[in-house]
Formats: sequence, C-alpha cells, structure tokens
Amino acid sequence: MSEQADSLDTRPTRIVYVAEATAHGGREGYVTSHDGRIDLRVAAPPALGGDGLGTNPEQLFAAGYSACFHNALVIVGRRAGLDLSGSTVAAKVGIGPNNARGYGLAVALSVSLPLVDQDLAARLVSAAHQVCPYSNATRDNIDVSILLS
Repeated sequence: MSEQADSLDTRPTRIVYVAEATAHGGREGYVTSHDGRIDLRVAAPPALGGDGLGTNPEQLFAAGYSACFHNALVIVGRRAGLDLSGSTVAAKVGIGPNNARGYGLAVALSVSLPLVDQDLAARLVSAAHQVCPYSNATRDNIDVSILLS
C-alpha cells in the first residue's frame, strides 16, 4: 500500500445507516440490537476465564469484519467486471494484553478467490482493504494480516 492511500481521510461524508446495540452485563451478560434481530447471551471464552456458554465480542467482530470485507471484495470485483462467485472471507480475531495496561486485538483475514489467478486476487484484496469500512477503522490501530488461500 502506498503512503498516499494511508493518508486519505476515510471518514464518512454522510451517514446512511446507524446500527444500534446495547450490552447488559459486559462479557457475562447479553447483547441486544435496537431492532430485536440480535438478542444473544455473551460469555467470556474459557481462555479468558469464562464458561464459553455464549458468544463473545471477538466472535461478533470476526463475523462483522469478514462479512464487510467480503462485500468490499465483491464490490471491487464488480467494478472490474468480475464475478467472484465461490469466494469467501474468514476472520480470526485475537485478543491479548497490551503494553498500556489494557487489551488489544489482532485480525487475520483468510480470503479465497478460487476462480481468480493469484496476481489479480492480490490486487483485488488490496483494493478491498481500501474500500472496507472495518479495514479503514482499524488501519494503524490493530494488526490486520490478509492471507490469500
């Protein structure tokens, strides 16, 4: 990626949709969305001392990032006149302590573009990384690695 792309202002020029969700009880409670579509028990995973009997914020982040990045990839492909049928994006979100006495995240995206050659796939992924709002929000804040499989 070029320095010019990294210095671009990626904030929205207007808001077209607002998602609303509320947490009750932190990692040992539940989350709900304003429209009622999300109503989930939240539990810390055993690795963080919880019982693991619910979803957790990292799983929700992984689901959101993978769906959003995949959509950005499809948009970039469509702009290039390509059909990316059969493509997938999987996300792994890691959490751990940081040096500021808090916690940090790291993301690994695994992109599969079975009908596209590796060079073109790499260009599409790079372009999608500039389009995706999750990528724009996390850029220079957390480590995001992208693996083409």
